[in-house]
Amino acid sequence: MSIMTMVPLLLYLSFLSFPVFSTAKDFSSSSIYEILRAHGLPMGLLPKGVKDFDIDESGRFQVHLDQACNAKFESQLHYDRNVSGTLSYGQIAALSGVSAQELFLWFPVKGIRVDIPSSGLIYFDVGVVFKQFSLSLFETPLDCMTLMTLLDPTQLGTVFKSQSGMLRYELDREDFARDVV
Repeated sequence: MSIMTMVPLLLYLSFLSFPVFSTAKDFSSSSIYEILRAHGLPMGLLPKGVKDFDIDESGRFQVHLDQACNAKFESQLHYDRNVSGTLSYGQIAALSGVSAQELFLWFPVKGIRVDIPSSGLIYFDVGVVFKQFSLSLFETPLDCMTLMTLLDPTQLGTVFKSQSGMLRYELDREDFARDVV
């Protein structure tokens, strides 16, 4: 082997011996709200009180809530106990665990994006359309009300169906009592 063919090989081997440093930011001591801010998103996209979450180098995250709950913005948002997605600058893709109410129907939110922060708009992908909201609605995390705190205690006949329908109706307690007797 000549010296000219060995030089590139030695250079290549010497580069392999250097430690590889990750360019991914270390979020281990950050809150999920700080992470959202660092990615150009408002902190209020997730409800107040999130303490348990995981995020990896690719931006894939999972947030764990104590229980499913609802928050009221211009429309109502429902958060499942586990919310997950992929975070990149200005957007959350492959989102699961969040639904938005439109009239009487609930639609799963598949993604969230802020195109131009100076526009003051944020878009929720609900499958068939993008719902547009004012970015200012999501500046601070809101309290998330559990299903039980949303119910009026005097309305014991209120029944909520599963997430698939999310339809709410009330039973007339007198008619219900008559049917039982």
